Amino acid sequence: MIGLNRVLLIGNLTKDPELRYTPSGTPVANLRLAVNSSYKSQAGERKEETCFVTIVVWSKQAEICNQYLKKGRPVFVEGRLVSRSWEVEGKTRSVMEVRADRVQFLGSAPSSGSKEDASGSNFSSQDTSQDFAPTSGQDSAVEDVPF
Repeated sequence: MIGLNRVLLIGNLTKDPELRYTPSGTPVANLRLAVNSSYKSQAGERKEETCFVTIVVWSKQAEICNQYLKKGRPVFVEGRLVSRSWEVEGKTRSVMEVRADRVQFLGSAPSSGSKEDASGSNFSSQDTSQDFAPTSGQDSAVEDVPF
């Protein structure tokens, strides 16, 4: 059976990244993303809705996100849906999350004394040998977006 599990999202962070480490020392960060969309109702009214999604980022990319991202920052995320479940007091809990393969920083970095501009930075979990210093400019960011 053929399957496809790809997620592409653009949204704003609803809070600062939460970085933690697994018992083996692997970095993992959770990003909370708000994705806005609009549509017209049957009555012709324009409606807005927001979908809140948890993005899970691993390894060096998690540390980079924690270092450069802050609440309100727009990002492009490419990844896949992952479902996980656990038991609490005899009840099964489950959650659907996006495991990020790539997080691309959009917009400009907050001007809170930061010397570097993380605008358009692109960090992929496959690019482990990449220099992770942020680059300036939107041109490279726009070219990477697949739509």
